[in-house]
Amino acid sequence: MLFYSLFNESLVMHSVCNRICHLIRLWTVLLCLFINHGFAGKMKIVEEPNAFGLNNPFLAQGSRLQPKVTPAPVSGPAHLHRLAGKCFSLIEGMYKYEFCPFHNITQHEQSFRWNAYSGILGIWQEWEIVNNTFTGMWMREGDACGNRNRETKVILVCSTSSKLSQVSEPNTCVYSLTFETPLVCHPHSLLVYPTMSEELQREWDEAAQARYEGLITEQGYNNLLRGIFEDAGFLKSQNVKVKPQDVMVPSNTHSSLQQCNEDLQKQREENERLHALLTQHNIPSDPKPNEVKVPLTVTVKDQHLRGDTGVIDLQ
Repeated sequence: MLFYSLFNESLVMHSVCNRICHLIRLWTVLLCLFINHGFAGKMKIVEEPNAFGLNNPFLAQGSRLQPKVTPAPVSGPAHLHRLAGKCFSLIEGMYKYEFCPFHNITQHEQSFRWNAYSGILGIWQEWEIVNNTFTGMWMREGDACGNRNRETKVILVCSTSSKLSQVSEPNTCVYSLTFETPLVCHPHSLLVYPTMSEELQREWDEAAQARYEGLITEQGYNNLLRGIFEDAGFLKSQNVKVKPQDVMVPSNTHSSLQQCNEDLQKQREENERLHALLTQHNIPSDPKPNEVKVPLTVTVKDQHLRGDTGVIDLQ
């Protein structure tokens, strides 16, 4: 009887153990399915650079946003210089945009993610000039975006207060920002000519007169005008170093009035040197009678030429 009782208890325990093992295997399968279809479906592949802590004021300066280049000097209309040192922000969706005139533009993701994105969309470089008017501020050399750097064009619009009103990305890695301010409400507030020195104004007048008289081509005029704007600090210089093997042999024609005047001056200096040499050796010189002298400068006939004839897009 005792043996029969022990045998039954053994069968019961074996059955219980089998059920427990079966339940454990079932729970293991359910747990694996939950992990594969639950957590894996919500997992996100992070493609943004890790910018964690870039806005944390308690971190070292080296851990914050680092610009690639330094901003260009403040330039353009004098009444806009008061914007230097100020910053204006705008929140659109999950991002906060901060525009600091004549400095840079930054973008910050408003999120508690461990790697919330923060980056530079552009650093102040130059103006955009069209038809004697400042039409925009270019912020270039921002953070890397594929095989190029981010850049932003800031459009100035008349308003009763200074603020950011709109940010868009019309092209990949190229942003457009609208900045409203009462400083551009006057119809002459963005004219280029009045902001330049008298010397540069005179050079512009001479170039415009030379184009009017057909002494230089349209391309030559645009090149002269760009050089004037670069000297004024409005545009970033595009001068590049030319290798000796790339230097072209000059032709007998002149591409600009300035080059023509320079060559004429060199010829006069050479004639004076030869004349002095002949006089030193008591050799008479026979200059041509009624020699006509060509002026080195061009008289401006139209004092109203200020680059407002035709559209000149130097961008």
